[in-house]
Amino acid sequence: MAISDMNAVEAGKTWLGHPRGLYLLFFAEMWERFSYYGMRAILIFYLTKHFLFGEDKAYLLYGAYTSLVYITPVIGGYLADRFLGPRKAVLVGGVFIAIGHFLIAITEGPGGQDPLFLNGFYFALASIIVGTGFLKANISVLVGELYARDDHRRDPAFSIFYMGINMGGMLGPIVCGLLGELWGWSWGFGAAGVGMLAGLVMFVWLKPWLLGKGEPPAPQQLRARTATGLSQEWTIYLAAALGVAAIWLVIRYAELLGYALLGFAALTVVYIVWRTVGTLGKIDRDRMFAALFLIALNPLFWGLFEQTGSSLNIFTDRNVDRAMLGWEVPASLFQSVNSVFIILLAPLFALLWTFLDKRRLEPSSPAKFGIGLVLCGAGFLVLVAGAAMAGENLTPVIFVFLIYLLHTMAELCFSPVGLSAMTRLSVSNMVGLVMGTWFLAMAAGNFIAGLIARATGSGEAGDVTQVLDVYSRIGWFAIVVGGLVLLVSPYIKRLMHLDLIGAEEKA
Repeated sequence: MAISDMNAVEAGKTWLGHPRGLYLLFFAEMWERFSYYGMRAILIFYLTKHFLFGEDKAYLLYGAYTSLVYITPVIGGYLADRFLGPRKAVLVGGVFIAIGHFLIAITEGPGGQDPLFLNGFYFALASIIVGTGFLKANISVLVGELYARDDHRRDPAFSIFYMGINMGGMLGPIVCGLLGELWGWSWGFGAAGVGMLAGLVMFVWLKPWLLGKGEPPAPQQLRARTATGLSQEWTIYLAAALGVAAIWLVIRYAELLGYALLGFAALTVVYIVWRTVGTLGKIDRDRMFAALFLIALNPLFWGLFEQTGSSLNIFTDRNVDRAMLGWEVPASLFQSVNSVFIILLAPLFALLWTFLDKRRLEPSSPAKFGIGLVLCGAGFLVLVAGAAMAGENLTPVIFVFLIYLLHTMAELCFSPVGLSAMTRLSVSNMVGLVMGTWFLAMAAGNFIAGLIARATGSGEAGDVTQVLDVYSRIGWFAIVVGGLVLLVSPYIKRLMHLDLIGAEEKA
């Protein structure tokens, strides 16, 4: 049977109203996030307990790693747009990630800052970062390619896909954390590698479910020889391997990362604006400016949302009554609450958007962003109110669950909707680059989150004045900005030209 015939057969097969390829990408991304969040759960302890770094250095390395995994998708997106196509990019990215996890597992060493094992660890981190650059943005692009641009199932599909991310985010820390803490660090990191390997096997085995989507834009060009004597495709893979060495160097000098991040973000936005103004027609140009508007809100949202792993985590540990059923729950376990809420609420939000769409009441993507910012701000204000009611006593734990609930609802109005909007608004030869810029903005949000966390002060037990003051300020700020976004959302929606997308797909 010809490939086109096989794709036609597969195109007719759906599950719960969606192409089967969505569920392949769901599980592939679930395993990738299992590996990422599982590794991240024990990374800070590995740095402080195994390599014996002080907290300042450990936090610096941790921040450098989490920022870089959101920066490199810009490059991976560009390479997929121009050369590889998203499917090959996802595949090679998964290989680099798995290699990185297994390298950490086998280079554990005796402990302490032995240069040989420490540099092996840095090299493994760099491999994971490069792999994430290829995989992270492009697997979202593949989800978008399964649907027409005017398909009402797009936002629900990304909500389902986002639920897979959070299933991995919930399971990874439990499995890798328990193995790492109880059996040894190498077991935890090895489990993360096995998770990524499982995702790769599924991705290769069930390739027909992708319906031929995500292939290279110019396959003949990809096979052409370059000055290296290799094909263009293998030259890219060689450059990626050299990129591991470059990022290894960046990790060693992580102090400079903040400045590099700001410069890289500025150059990327300037490049996109230049291409938008210089090469696109009015409709595509309007859509790209709408996409840039949504991207501009990304650092603000994630700067607030990512307090969960830093200042909110410290607040929960020191200023919250965590006793439940006669057991004082460790503060770190509350990090799983967001993923649990996502798993519970993502299907409901997918149904909600479909229900509203059928009645022509679904909010536009910009309006959903505004709602998300309002909910995020409200979460902080609810926690501030709970702490104020508690007075000198510890804050009741219910208010921690409430802030996570509101922030999870905000996330569902923001992240899956944003992923869908980036694929819908971008022109075909820029979609990977724009998706990468979306993740670059998330990296900037992580950097801003660190600045906000530092502003909350030391967070000593019982001394909540400064942290609550900061939470109150950022809560109201988010609500005001969210309200302004809601006000301008009709104008941004007009820039999206959604009424023309269906006709363009049929043309």
